[in-house]
Amino acid sequence: MACMKLGSKSEIFHRENQNWFCTTGLPSDVVIEVGEMSFHLHKFPLLSRSGVLEKLIGDLSGEGGQNCVLQLNDIPGGPKVFELIAKFCYGVKIELTALNVVSLRCAAEHLQMSEDYGEGNLISHTENFLNEVFGNWIDSIKLLETCEEVLPHAEELHIVSRCINSLAMKACADPNLFGWPVSGCYKMQNAGDTVLWNGICTEAKPCTVSEDWWYEDVSSLSLPLYKRLILAVESKGMKPENISGSLMFYSRRCLPLGRHSNSSENVNRVIPGSTISVPSEVNQRVLLEEIVGLLPNQKGVTPTKFLLGLLRTAMILHASPSCREILEKKVGAQLDQAALEDLLIPNMGYSVETLYDIDCVQRILDHYMLVDQATAGSSSPCVVDEGQLMDGCPSLTPMTMVAKLVDEYLAEVSSDVNLKLPKFQSLAAVIPDYARPLDDGIYRAIDIYLKSHPWLTDSEREQICRLMNCQKLSLEASTHAAQNERLPLRVIVQVLFFEQLRLRTSIAGWFFVSDNLENSQNTHENLALARNNGSNQVDPSISIDEMRLRVSELEKECSSMKQEIEKLGKAKSAWNIFSKKLGFKQKSQACNPKVSKPCSSKPPSPPQLPMNEQQNHINGDLSN
Repeated sequence: MACMKLGSKSEIFHRENQNWFCTTGLPSDVVIEVGEMSFHLHKFPLLSRSGVLEKLIGDLSGEGGQNCVLQLNDIPGGPKVFELIAKFCYGVKIELTALNVVSLRCAAEHLQMSEDYGEGNLISHTENFLNEVFGNWIDSIKLLETCEEVLPHAEELHIVSRCINSLAMKACADPNLFGWPVSGCYKMQNAGDTVLWNGICTEAKPCTVSEDWWYEDVSSLSLPLYKRLILAVESKGMKPENISGSLMFYSRRCLPLGRHSNSSENVNRVIPGSTISVPSEVNQRVLLEEIVGLLPNQKGVTPTKFLLGLLRTAMILHASPSCREILEKKVGAQLDQAALEDLLIPNMGYSVETLYDIDCVQRILDHYMLVDQATAGSSSPCVVDEGQLMDGCPSLTPMTMVAKLVDEYLAEVSSDVNLKLPKFQSLAAVIPDYARPLDDGIYRAIDIYLKSHPWLTDSEREQICRLMNCQKLSLEASTHAAQNERLPLRVIVQVLFFEQLRLRTSIAGWFFVSDNLENSQNTHENLALARNNGSNQVDPSISIDEMRLRVSELEKECSSMKQEIEKLGKAKSAWNIFSKKLGFKQKSQACNPKVSKPCSSKPPSPPQLPMNEQQNHINGDLSN
C-alpha cells in the first residue's frame, strides 16, 4: 500500500478517557470538542494552518475569554481524523495512506487548510498523494471504498469521479502491456520458483493475466459505486462479455442464486471467508433490479442459465413486474441455449395451481417465437428428414433444439395432476410442425399426461392426441403406440395404417434395390469377362437371400400389429373396412420365398393419394 510520511516530531499527545492532551509543557488555551472527544490544544499551531480555526479562535478571543471552547461536530471523519489534523498542525509524524487520505482531504478542505495559511499545508499534501494513489489499482479500490464514509464531501471534491475514471481506464486496458499493479497479476507460477536458462538461475515469469482479473476486486464496492464503475467501463468500450461476467460475479456474491435458495435463509448471511454479509431481502430486491438494468442487451452475451437463475430469484424476492419481464425477454431471445433443469421454475404465485410456473415458460416461448419469426422474415422453413436433427438448414437448428426442449419440459410437468389440458395444449401447439423431425418427444409427453389424468373424456383424449403427427413416429414409438391402451382407438388405427404404408414402401424399396443389383451385377460380369477372364466374381444370391429374409421379417411385424388391434373392441370390423378399400393383403403372394420362380417383378404400387388425403380417407372410412 502506498504511504506518505509527514512531520518530523515524535509523539506529544496522550489520551485520558475521552480527552486528548498535548505534553509540550505549556498550559492549554483552547479546547476543541469533536463528537464525544475533547482536544486540549494551543491556539497558535491551529490558527497558523486553518482559516476556519483562525476565524473561530479570533471571534472567541475578541470576547475576552481566556480558554476558548470550540465545537467541530460536522468535521468529515470525526474525532479520528481531527486527531491526525492536530498532529499535523504540531508537526508530529503522521502517515497518509489510501485508507485515510480521502477523509483528511475532505477535512482539510472543510477547515480551509490551503497554502494561504502556511506553505506545504494539508490540502496540497493530500492532493498530491491522491494523484499518486490513482496510479495504483489496489489502492484506488481501497480509496473508493473509503469514499463511502464522507461521500457528500468526496463527491463535491470530485474524488469519487476521478477514482472511478482511473479504475475504468485500468480495467479496459491490458495489464500485461501497461503493468498495472492488480491483485494476482504478478504471482509466480509457484512461490519461490526459479528456472535455469543457459545455466543461469532466474525467477519464473509472471502468469498471464486473464480478462476477468478485476471482477473480484470491484465486487467489494457498494452497489451505487459499483454501478457507476460499470457504466464507466461500458462508456470506455469494455466488451459486453466482460461486463456481463463482472455482473455475474457481483450477483453471486450478494444474491441467493442457487436453484433451491430461500431468501429468508440468506438474510444477513455472512459469506464464508469474508466479513461481507448478504443484504436484507429488501436490499436484495433493489440490488437485483439494478443488476438486471445493467445487463448488456446483446444476445448470447449473458448465459441463459444465469438469466434463469436471476428470474427464479426475482420471483422469490417479488421483484417488480418490469424486472421479470426484462429477464423473460432476455431468456426468450436465446431459449435454444437453455437446459431443462433451469426451466423448472417453482410456482411462486399466491394462488398456486401447478408445481412449476407454466405461464412463465409460456411467455418465454412466445417471445422466442416472435424473435424467430422476425429473424426468419419471409424465408420458408426447410424440411428435415427423419434422423437429421442437427443437419438441416442453420435457421432451423435453434428451433429444433427449442422443440426438443419444450417436449422434454412437457414430459416433466405433465405428471402434475393440477395441470389443465388447455395449458398443456397451448404450450405444445406453439412449436410449428416442421420443427419436430420426429414426434417421439411429444408422444411421450402426451402418454405421461394421459397416464396422470385418467379421468379425461374420449373427446379430450382425441384433442390432446391431435398435437402429434402419427406419420412422424419412429418404429419404436409406433410399436409402443399400437399397444397403448390409453390412446383413443382412432389414433391406434392411424398408427397401424401408417406403419402398414411404411411397410409397403419399404418392401417396394427392397425389390427396387434388388433389381438394380442384379442388373448392375450382370453388367459388371460382362465387363469383367471382357477385360480379364480370370477375375473373381461375387455370388449375387447372398444379397437376394438377405433381402428375402428381411421381407419375411417385415411381414411378421405387420401380422403381429394386426393381431394387437384385433384384441381391442370393435377393431376387427374397422380393420376389415379399410383393408378392403385400400387393397391390403394378409400375405404377399408375389414375394413368397417358397415359390420356385424368382420374384423379379415389382409389387403393386400403393394407392396414389397424397399423404393428407390418405389419412382423411381412412378417417372417413372409420366414421362410416
